[in-house]
Amino acid sequence: MGDGNIHVDHQEEGMRRRGCGCSCSKNNFLPEESFQSFGNYLRALKETPIRFKDRLLTRSKDSTEIHEIKARSEHEMKRTLNWWDLIWLGIGSVVGAGIFVLTGLEARDHVGPAVVLSYLVSGVSAMLSVFCYTEFVVEIPVAELGDFMAFITAGNILLEYVISGAAVARTWTSYFATICNHKPDDFRIITYSLPDDYGHLDPIVVVNHVQASLNQVGPQGNTKGSSRFNYVSSIIHFVVIFFIVVAGLAKADTKNYVDFAPNGARGIFTASAVLFFAYVGFDAVSTMAEETKNPARDIPIGLVGSMAITIVVYCLLAVTLCLMVPYKMIDVDAPFSVAFESVGWGWAKYIVAAGALKGMTSVLLVSAVGQARYLTHIARTHMMPPWLAHVDAKTGTPVNATVVMLAATAIIAFFIKLDILSNLLSISTFFIFMLVVVSLLVRRYYVSGVTTAVNRAKLVVFIVIILGSSIATALIWGTTDQGSWIGYVITILIWFFATLALKIFVPQAKDPKLWGVPLVPWLPSASILINIFLLGSIDVQSFERFVVWTVILLIYYFLFGLHASYDTAKASGENKAEDGFREVEEVTVSSQNGAL
Repeated sequence: MGDGNIHVDHQEEGMRRRGCGCSCSKNNFLPEESFQSFGNYLRALKETPIRFKDRLLTRSKDSTEIHEIKARSEHEMKRTLNWWDLIWLGIGSVVGAGIFVLTGLEARDHVGPAVVLSYLVSGVSAMLSVFCYTEFVVEIPVAELGDFMAFITAGNILLEYVISGAAVARTWTSYFATICNHKPDDFRIITYSLPDDYGHLDPIVVVNHVQASLNQVGPQGNTKGSSRFNYVSSIIHFVVIFFIVVAGLAKADTKNYVDFAPNGARGIFTASAVLFFAYVGFDAVSTMAEETKNPARDIPIGLVGSMAITIVVYCLLAVTLCLMVPYKMIDVDAPFSVAFESVGWGWAKYIVAAGALKGMTSVLLVSAVGQARYLTHIARTHMMPPWLAHVDAKTGTPVNATVVMLAATAIIAFFIKLDILSNLLSISTFFIFMLVVVSLLVRRYYVSGVTTAVNRAKLVVFIVIILGSSIATALIWGTTDQGSWIGYVITILIWFFATLALKIFVPQAKDPKLWGVPLVPWLPSASILINIFLLGSIDVQSFERFVVWTVILLIYYFLFGLHASYDTAKASGENKAEDGFREVEEVTVSSQNGAL
């Protein structure tokens, strides 16, 4: 295993001297002690149970996050962003494929004009998650639930980024086809040898992602430049949205709202689970904290501000679409463009389609920025190859991570249809946010050496009851046609009293120094309940795909990620966890990203 007192990772130092950004040798990908020989690797595999226990119960020190982990990128990212930049980056990363395609799909097939309520429900869920997210962003993001859960969460955040980017790319083709007066499949290659869900190959998405890569890794590929481009694009986007609302309401027909909710509450919540996809992307802002001038002030304003604006815009657009066209006649590929054509304004569909394309281009750009930054943070821990953590000296951007993430996104988008992507994305995102919220509760109510063993046990019990009652509520909703109101009363009361008991019987052990989530534990507990409840409306096949992805993550973790992160932690002089929790040095600083 080597000496546990080693404080310098010689493999890592050698890698830096050679310049990990350009070299592609083995040591750029697997420089850790466990992978230096086949014998070392076999010994590491034999020690898997011990190493797993260590990483399961260990958290990184704040000082390690500040100095050692950031140093693994060779160069620092440049602090150039303020809250105004972040609001527009947040809007640019969110307003895109979800509103311009899924609105029509869900309104026609599930919810009717009540799609506006679906957007409101999913928006409230997203806003609660935003509040919980911000507390991790403005302070050092240590792994409150241990490195293993941090890895699982990180893997699902990467999945979220890849799928959301792929879904936007597929939608881009749909609106491009509208401008050209064609159907989307006219620009795709239909392969009958593949299943229908995977056989509509989309070469346009590859072109879009190559362009995004060039924008990020070229001479002008710095974050401030991307922010300025996004700022201009978002202004154009909002001009088009204003046109859609004003011109669309001029053609409104209130008769189209007569059958407001054809499928009742079930249709509203089923659509909400899918339409949560439309709010995904705001967490890309959190990955830019290392490039933000004043994260403690700018990140909360940027995240909450962009989400509030987005909720209002989505509800206005949903109302406008369903007033223009009877919901059963909405086009599922390009609903807003075709809606104007159906009311006799064929010329307007080109304005709408062009605006949608501009907006989705912004989403692709901001998504590329967030994807690369997050992968960089993971690679710094060596859970992913450290070659991906390289930051270019000239642009101050993570070039390797950018190219890899955009390539993965392009491959997914090339094969897989939007409806599959949207459902899988919703599951992954709800799962991530649930872990964020649980981690927040642990952060507030447990500090090693301060919290007593009794209070620690109470904390665990109350969190388990909150999760259990939320899951029970979702199961009742997902497995019955009408649901049992008695069952809901029981599960909601259990959730309420578990949250109340946490408030009364477990004292908070930590107060946020810079910015904190209000109404703890009520707001985080409500976020858990809503997110898990919406999960109960997603189809079984999507859960099966999510399980497959989780299995892939576990295989990678136990064969590679566990041993790489263990060796890196040992080289940094981290101690083993004791009594199930690790004592953490408390240092409050402005931070880098919103990962667990």
